[in-house]
Amino acid sequence: MAFRKAVADPDSEKKVRWYHKLRDKYRLIILNEDTFEEKLSFRLSRLNVFVVTGMLAIILIFLTTYLIAFTPLREYIPGYKDTNIQNDLYELQLRADSIEDAVKSKDLFIRNMKKVLAGEDFETEMANELPDSAGRAKYAGINNTRSKEDSILRADYEAQNLYNLKVGEKETERKNLPLSKLRFFTPLKGIISNRFNPSQQHFGLDVAAASNEAIKSAYDGTVIFSEWTAETGYVIAIQHPGNVISVYKHNSVLLRKQGAFVRAGETIAIVGDSGEFSTGPHLHFELWINGKAVNPEDYIKF
Repeated sequence: MAFRKAVADPDSEKKVRWYHKLRDKYRLIILNEDTFEEKLSFRLSRLNVFVVTGMLAIILIFLTTYLIAFTPLREYIPGYKDTNIQNDLYELQLRADSIEDAVKSKDLFIRNMKKVLAGEDFETEMANELPDSAGRAKYAGINNTRSKEDSILRADYEAQNLYNLKVGEKETERKNLPLSKLRFFTPLKGIISNRFNPSQQHFGLDVAAASNEAIKSAYDGTVIFSEWTAETGYVIAIQHPGNVISVYKHNSVLLRKQGAFVRAGETIAIVGDSGEFSTGPHLHFELWINGKAVNPEDYIKF
């Protein structure tokens, strides 16, 4: 019978030895060079040295970052600037401007004094017309109240446009446009709750919307009716070019009076729930052409 001696793999032994070397213990001894007396000794391993060195590196990086981010030391690092420098420069500029204004005022005063003493007329430019210390002109003395002449002009202009469907040549051109080329403005965006149905005496379109929504004029024109009615609440009607009339009912507030001229898209009323026939916040919109009610959906996209 033959016997064989087991031989260990040298590569595996090297791997095991390398792994265990990280945990091998070493002793660091500090001795007195003359007497060889032991002063200090430390029991270390390679793994402990790696861990301690890594922790120290992390702490050093953290402290360096903190010093750069939150202390004035970052100003000494190339590429970093003080955030207050720009504000300081601005303040210095304002102060320089104020000093310049003060010098101008003094010079003006001295020149005027010399001219007064010499019997000459002084300059009309005064120091209070110069910019103030902040570099801004002084507007405190400006009066913004409306003058009497301005009020008269406004009243005269409004009186000329009252009950007037022909405002200039452009309005005349619009009136002469064919009905198919008129581009109406959508008075209100919402959900159509009841459509045009002449057989049931419903000559308009009901558009449901939230309260306090703005109602816009469908086209340029003059307000011919703006009053309260018991059945349909606050109603406003507008006469447009081309013998077209638009009617807006059940409003909560009317923003234009009878005789006022309005533009397409201009706010004329607020959505409401007024009148006996109203069933909730909505707009009842009617469109009349040549004295006949038509379906608004044929001309306006809601």
